[in-house]
Amino acid sequence: MYRPLWSDEILQEVGNALESKIKLTETQRQRRIAKMRDAFPEATIQPASCLAASLEGIPDEGDKHVLAAAITGHAQVIVTSNIKDFPAAYLSQFDILRQTPDDFLIHQFHLNRSLVLDKLDAQAVNIRRQRVDILTTLKIVAPKFVALVETFL
Repeated sequence: MYRPLWSDEILQEVGNALESKIKLTETQRQRRIAKMRDAFPEATIQPASCLAASLEGIPDEGDKHVLAAAITGHAQVIVTSNIKDFPAAYLSQFDILRQTPDDFLIHQFHLNRSLVLDKLDAQAVNIRRQRVDILTTLKIVAPKFVALVETFL
């Protein structure tokens, strides 16, 4: 349904969020990032270092690398909770949208509800849990998506 893209710098930030928001340990963090890389070897891209520096419409210097990666990878959407630092009007010149994790997952759900529910179940089985356990974790970053899915339980 989608093609993930990330740079090493983005994965570093993802790892930080996994520890701080979901409370994964360092070992769990490393394992999750390794699994992501293994599952999507084509997802890692390295934007030219000069590209990020030229993106004047991104207010936070530390976020320019994300747009640089999106441009390099020809992404259609940047998925981020940090909406304020990715102005929609600025992103539109690159034909890139921004969505919160909640909005992204809701969009995926409406595109193919059965597939999304199957993937949630497969993820739960993979870690020997139930769908409700996956939803409990997702509720931290995507509460509206979880509420939507719960209407189908």
